[in-house]
Amino acid sequence: MKTGGRLIVDALEANGVERIFCVPGESYLAVLDALHDSPISTIVCRQEGGAAMMADCEGRLTGRPGICFVTRGPGATNASAGVHIARQDSNPMILFIGQIARGIREREAFQEVDYKRFFGDIAKWVVEIDDARRIPELVTRAFAVATSGRPGPVVIALPEDMLTDEVEAPAPLPFTPVETRPGDAEMAALQSLLEQAERPFVILGGTRWSETAVGQMCAALERWSLPVGCSFRRQALCDQLHASYAGDVGIGVNPKLGKYIRESDLVLLVGCRFGEMPSSDYTLLKSPYPDQKLVHVYPDPHELGRVYRPTVAINATPAAFAEAFSATSPARTPAWANRTEQLHQDYLEWSTPPATGPGKVLMGPIMAHLETVLAEDAIICNGAGNFATWMHRFHRHRRYGTQAAPTSGTMGYGLPAGVAAKHLDPQREVIVWAGDGDFLMHGQEFATAVQYGLPIVVVILNNGIYGTIRMHQERDYPGRVSGTDLTNPDFAAYARAFGGHGETVNETADFAPAFERARKSGKPAIIEVKLDPEAITPTRTLSQIREGK
Repeated sequence: MKTGGRLIVDALEANGVERIFCVPGESYLAVLDALHDSPISTIVCRQEGGAAMMADCEGRLTGRPGICFVTRGPGATNASAGVHIARQDSNPMILFIGQIARGIREREAFQEVDYKRFFGDIAKWVVEIDDARRIPELVTRAFAVATSGRPGPVVIALPEDMLTDEVEAPAPLPFTPVETRPGDAEMAALQSLLEQAERPFVILGGTRWSETAVGQMCAALERWSLPVGCSFRRQALCDQLHASYAGDVGIGVNPKLGKYIRESDLVLLVGCRFGEMPSSDYTLLKSPYPDQKLVHVYPDPHELGRVYRPTVAINATPAAFAEAFSATSPARTPAWANRTEQLHQDYLEWSTPPATGPGKVLMGPIMAHLETVLAEDAIICNGAGNFATWMHRFHRHRRYGTQAAPTSGTMGYGLPAGVAAKHLDPQREVIVWAGDGDFLMHGQEFATAVQYGLPIVVVILNNGIYGTIRMHQERDYPGRVSGTDLTNPDFAAYARAFGGHGETVNETADFAPAFERARKSGKPAIIEVKLDPEAITPTRTLSQIREGK
């Protein structure tokens, strides 16, 4: 006989879980008690949104579901931000929620929420386990749902009295991963379209990749001399110094690259849905009927033809497609080879940081310095805001699994992601790239980094405003500032108050030694960069935007 709490932990162990992220609650004490004797690491977080984002980051970097436990009511609703990220970014995660007792449902009991209704539109599956004997079945099913087809979040509610029931139940078995492979006919159709094309382009994105798959795909692209771009915040899917790499495809796309894609006669879209942001508001590929011939490769058949009508639809995981595509080769030297070389040169020019700018701190030289000192396997984590543009445009990812950033555009993601990434791989350097408004949405998770001795380096670009919103405000309502100013703490002192290392950068020359001291401190560190609000983008100042220039 085992309690429901013990059965939950047994099912997690059977499915290879190594850590869980949580904010404790009395509604799932039986699970916490079972974790006491488990080899699974329990990472105690400071807010449920941060815990859920950490679970999302694990799913993003490993392809295995990240696990989060929260309590009922406000604990669960706080965690919904992380569930939304996992949904929009197609990352596998499982959120367990301690629920009210079974006998008091439908009375609006203390912190009662109907989770099927609350999470129904943003989770792949929501289930409440009423019978402890079904825990092995339903938890293993959750792993299968979270990882199959288009990956995403699963939510499991656990009534607190069910968790203390003692029952006989079968031993849990691990889930079986499902790999969907392309057919011979579809691969032949793709090869035929490539042989007829004059201006093809490949876009890589989404999840369900692996380091091996990325290597196979890049080798095939080189053989075909195909120009390739990575979808918004998926830059780690191709070495950006690869001869075929043409740049990222999404917000702020290089105008030369955007023009080439619009004029392409064939687009091969692998692994991504290519939504509003990467498609530049559905202008690079028009929806529902693209101007270009489209070959869409995706692991979930429900997404094929949903937004774009493809010429050829291939229901396959990116890893399986990369394996199949790596076995192909062109019959002759492709007509587009010279264009591929030019697109790569355009990318190198576009991704070279500017040497000048407004204010005492110049971000161009800082980015140039980082490119000389960061290891190729360093993991870059960021949330959302104009601050991210500097890293997004000027950092050249060289290795798979080096980027953790939300395609959903969620602020506050970078710090929780950094905590998770460093716990996953302590030997790799983890840099959190944040804005001042962005950081303070989950800044309390710096305490989590200190508690577990995770020496991440957090770079905060502090310009005293919600920069993205101010940029749009000055464009649409010039001179009428409303709701976008911020008063911030001394972020270096903030770091020291938690037991970390703190640095302040007031001039460009301050950054390199501050960064080196932060790395050598052996502690979680914050480097506050005092950035002039005028430096709102790499190419235009706030005043120029206000004046319509």
